[in-house]
Amino acid sequence: MRFYSVIANAVRSRRRNHLSPSRLLYRSTSRHLHSQPQSHGPPPPPFGIAFDIDGVLLRGESPIGASQQALRRLYNHSGELAIPYVFLTNGGGFRESERALELSKLLGVHVSPLQVLQGHTPFKQLVSRFENELVVAVGKGEPAAVMSEYGFKNVLSIDEYASYFDGIDPLAHYKTWITRKAANRSTLEGMTTRDDVCSQRVQAAFIVSDSVDWSRDIQVLCDILRTGGLPGREIGHQPELYFANDDLAYQASFPSERLGMGAFRIALESIFNSIHPRALQYTCFGKPNPFVFNNAEAVLKQLVSSLYHKAGHGNDRTHHFRRLYMIGDNPSVDIRGARQAGNPWFSILTRTGVFKGTDNHAEFPADMVVNTVEDAVDFILKKECS
Repeated sequence: MRFYSVIANAVRSRRRNHLSPSRLLYRSTSRHLHSQPQSHGPPPPPFGIAFDIDGVLLRGESPIGASQQALRRLYNHSGELAIPYVFLTNGGGFRESERALELSKLLGVHVSPLQVLQGHTPFKQLVSRFENELVVAVGKGEPAAVMSEYGFKNVLSIDEYASYFDGIDPLAHYKTWITRKAANRSTLEGMTTRDDVCSQRVQAAFIVSDSVDWSRDIQVLCDILRTGGLPGREIGHQPELYFANDDLAYQASFPSERLGMGAFRIALESIFNSIHPRALQYTCFGKPNPFVFNNAEAVLKQLVSSLYHKAGHGNDRTHHFRRLYMIGDNPSVDIRGARQAGNPWFSILTRTGVFKGTDNHAEFPADMVVNTVEDAVDFILKKECS
C-alpha cells in the first residue's frame, strides 16, 4: 500500500538525516497528500491510539515528562492531525468542548471535542429516555451544564436541587466554604418555584463527576432514591441511578492515589443498603466497560473520515483498524478494559500513575509495560511505521 511506501521512505530518510521518524513520516505524508489527486491519496493509517489522561499525560494540570512532545509526533509539520487518536478518560465534569480547549492549552496541540471521550459521554444515549423528566446531576465542575448540552431539558445540579429543601443537609450551616450558585433557569423549563421542584418526582440521578460534598450528596441521594424521587415522602420505587465510572482511585497531583467515584459509590451503596429494605440498583459506565472501547473505536473511525475523506479513503463504515492501542496507568481500568474489548485492542501500561511496579501487573497484565507515554508512542510508531 502507498501508505507503507511513504512510511518506509521516511524511516530510511531518518537514518540518513538523524531526524525524528514521525516528523519525516508526516512531512512525507503531507507532501504526498498535496501532490496527488484527491482520489489517489495515501490511505489512512491502519491503527489508532486511545490515551488515558490522569497519570499518563497529566498529573493535575502539569504535563508528565515529555508527554507534550509525544503527542506532537502524531501531527504533521503543519500542526494537522496525522494519526487518529482520542482521549479516553473516566474523568469529567465539564463539556467536551471545554475539556478540549483545556487539553489544547496544557498539552500544546490542537484537540477537537470529538477526540474527548469522558466517563459521562455515554449519558448522551439516555436523552431519549429522560429528555423531559426531572433529573439530578452530581459532581464537581458543571454537571448540569454537561447534561443540558447533551439534550436533557429538566436537569438540576444537586447543589441547586438541595437548595430548594430546607434542612435537607443538617450540616449546611457549618459549611462556610459553600457558595450557592444561581440556578441555570434555561435547564429548568417550567420549574420556577420551590413548589414546582419539590413536588416533581426525580426520575433519575446521574453521578457525572466526583462528588465535592460526600456527606450532603449521600444524604440527598438516599432521600431521592428511597422515596421514589420525592424527598421527605413515604418509601417508593427507586429512581434510576447512573455512575459515569467506577474508579476506586486515580492519580492526581498528590504522590499517592486519590479516592474516586468508585469509592463514593461504595459509600453510598453501603449506607443505602443499611437503611433501605432493598439493595441499591445502579448502572456504571466508563472504563473498563467494553462498550466504552467499542465507542472509542467508532469515534476513531469518525476521525479517519474527517481527516482523509478528501483523499477518497475516509468512509467510517468501511475503514478497518488492524490495531488500536490503549495507553493507560491503571491496570484494573485501562488494561482490564482493553483486554475485555479484545481484538484489535493492544494494551500498554505506563509507570507514571497508579501503576508503579517493576514487572507486569499480576491480575491484569498488559500486552506491554513502559516507563512513560513517550516510550509508548515511540514503540507504536516504530512498530507501525517501519
